[in-house]
Amino acid sequence: MPNLVLIGGGHSHAIALKLFGLNPIPGINLTLINDVEQTPYSGMLPGHVAGFYSYEQTHIDLSSLSKFAHAKLLIDRAIGLNLEQNQVICHHHSSISFDYLSIDIGSTPTTISVPGAKEYAIPAKPVPQFLVAWSKLLDIAKNNPEQSLKIAIVGGGAGGVELALNMYHRLGIEIGAANNYQINLIHRGNKLLAGHNNWISQRLEKILLKRGIKIYLQETVEEVLPDKIRCQSGLTLESDYTFWVTQAHAPDWLKKSGLATNSQGFILVKDTLQSVSHPHIFAAGDIATMVNYDRPKAGVFAVRQGKPLLKNWHRIIAGEPLKPYIPQKKYLALIGTGDKSAIASWGSIGWQSPLLWYLKDYIDRKFMNRFSNLNTLISNN
Repeated sequence: MPNLVLIGGGHSHAIALKLFGLNPIPGINLTLINDVEQTPYSGMLPGHVAGFYSYEQTHIDLSSLSKFAHAKLLIDRAIGLNLEQNQVICHHHSSISFDYLSIDIGSTPTTISVPGAKEYAIPAKPVPQFLVAWSKLLDIAKNNPEQSLKIAIVGGGAGGVELALNMYHRLGIEIGAANNYQINLIHRGNKLLAGHNNWISQRLEKILLKRGIKIYLQETVEEVLPDKIRCQSGLTLESDYTFWVTQAHAPDWLKKSGLATNSQGFILVKDTLQSVSHPHIFAAGDIATMVNYDRPKAGVFAVRQGKPLLKNWHRIIAGEPLKPYIPQKKYLALIGTGDKSAIASWGSIGWQSPLLWYLKDYIDRKFMNRFSNLNTLISNN
């Protein structure tokens, strides 16, 4: 009986597991390896930071999902692959053998090259560690409302900008500490959200400044200390909490395993989502880079890869030809501004409206509703 092993509870795997439960592959041993039981949905995390959504509303219960898919859930962290013996090396458990493997573990911000960043900065990913740090910060702010607080966010992409705006809302409006804290946004580029059009960049810059969030462009952080950060230009900023939201990279063990990767360590995959070097291994979501399509690391692609990924699991196990997945060229990005309004970015078009927030809220809730009734479905089965 072949073993299909999944590493990571990312969006692609979550959707594939739900569909697997609805249409299981007979005679397959399915195992999911993930380091936490509750996996976050990235689309709602900024809203969770702002206080609009609870923890439960923004996380998928992998225990229920695994039961629904008739999969074994192993709470552990994969730290390597033995591709000669087809085994996943785990941090705590014995190695897990596989006939087919699928990887969807997301990515993490790059901090290794900056002195002090690994020790003192708080990466936006992995999300569970970030949320622990954010919760501690909130507790300190609530219990010491008169204490001044300085926050630095390194990275001026969509993630860094959204984080700054939603932190501002939570601290300034819900806690009422608007006069006692300062958020500084540091970005090495000459404009925010470089992957979007100029209107988007300028509009968000205006919103940030209006809310008192200071922006430092063309600044490269060269050192992170417990209470400050230093930039190559000589700029020094005091910081009680430094959050790191920069360009993503993959864990080192993927490249060391022998899988074909790009310069950032992401797994190179064909249009079928198979590894270009090991066709019995699949990868999806942020951890995968399609060799024929240059696309950003965005959740919309991970979500849409779930169904074709599942279908190709079916095909490879049945010995049938696999079919390609072709990602769309453009995608609608909805960027929350922390006040139940949102900005839409579509190619060269951009606009802002509270109605866009409700559209984003509807899309996100619809996604999460796919996983909300699993216990009922399990009981009925």
